[in-house]
Amino acid sequence: MARVVKVFVTLRNHWKKSTVAACALSYGGHWLYGKHCDNLLRRDACLAAREFGRQQISPQEQLKKATVILNPAACRGKANNLFEKNAAPILHLAGMEVTLVKTDYEGQAKKLMELMEQTDMLIVAGGDGTLQEVITGLLRRADHESFSKTPIGFIPLGSHNSLSESLHILSDNQVKHITSATLSILQGETVPLDVLQIKGEKEQPVFALIGLRWGAFRDVASTIKKYWYLGPLKIKAAHWFSTLREWPQVHEASVSYIAPTLRPPDLPEQKPQRPNLMYRIARRLKNYWMFKLPVVLSVLQRIDDSLLVCVEPDSFTVGDFITEGAGFYNIDNEEYEAMSVEVRLLPRKLHFFCSAERREQLLTQYCVMSPA
Repeated sequence: MARVVKVFVTLRNHWKKSTVAACALSYGGHWLYGKHCDNLLRRDACLAAREFGRQQISPQEQLKKATVILNPAACRGKANNLFEKNAAPILHLAGMEVTLVKTDYEGQAKKLMELMEQTDMLIVAGGDGTLQEVITGLLRRADHESFSKTPIGFIPLGSHNSLSESLHILSDNQVKHITSATLSILQGETVPLDVLQIKGEKEQPVFALIGLRWGAFRDVASTIKKYWYLGPLKIKAAHWFSTLREWPQVHEASVSYIAPTLRPPDLPEQKPQRPNLMYRIARRLKNYWMFKLPVVLSVLQRIDDSLLVCVEPDSFTVGDFITEGAGFYNIDNEEYEAMSVEVRLLPRKLHFFCSAERREQLLTQYCVMSPA
């Protein structure tokens, strides 16, 4: 008993050192417990992946080929380490033939997609910016109609992973989020997603999955990280200071759009029959001797500050968006200089791997009753 009293007296006499030591021990214990939980999550995910790898295949079948586009600079340079620890073991244990391609600079993923050969599945390991580059490069290919049928997996490794919220069950634990997203690729559940084609007057089209943001809220969102020291109040502080700097905030734009129509149903793919020889000869002669008719039916132009919408056959044109003055867009959380653009909807253009729960929710949302 005397020893216990002596210990308490010592702690009281050195209360500053005791407080620092208690804080250090608490933090260290919490850190070790978190590491232990992460290791358990990795072990459980690897055990589940091993079951996929043990499935027997016939001698004629080949291993599934997965091409991974990894952005090592994502998540402030931590993406490569996160992938190697949490995702790569799962893919290898599942018995896949994995081809890992790392990007070295911004925009390289677009160029890589132009050269990539056909694969069984495409996996994007990074954030919103990496994903947008990949789908833009994919849909700019000349053979994008066939290549877009390749299922795509998204492993959230970036600072912003907006699409992951729709494809996977959210988790505060980053390791659980990554392992769950990787396991959903093995399970093979896919869902069709719409794609926005955003095209300027001279630039090549950019493709987006989340959307296009412009205006006061976008401008404020880009400044939130400056007030990191305010903690949970940083969002309110960014809006408050933005209001003090400029009030009222006026953003002028001209928007023209086409009225919504019913979504076309999913139809089974049918290969069109080849026309007979005489018809093909007549068509070629006609195309050679006659002037080609313009594809665009009505040209975008300004008349008394109004806007006429471009309407092309066999397309789903959402509308045109013209800004007045300087500014920036956010396309899938990536910043672009604001300009006049045409926005077009490509319904169910790409198929993404997702969890079974999210798939049911998305299919209900899109009113698609048949499997993806």
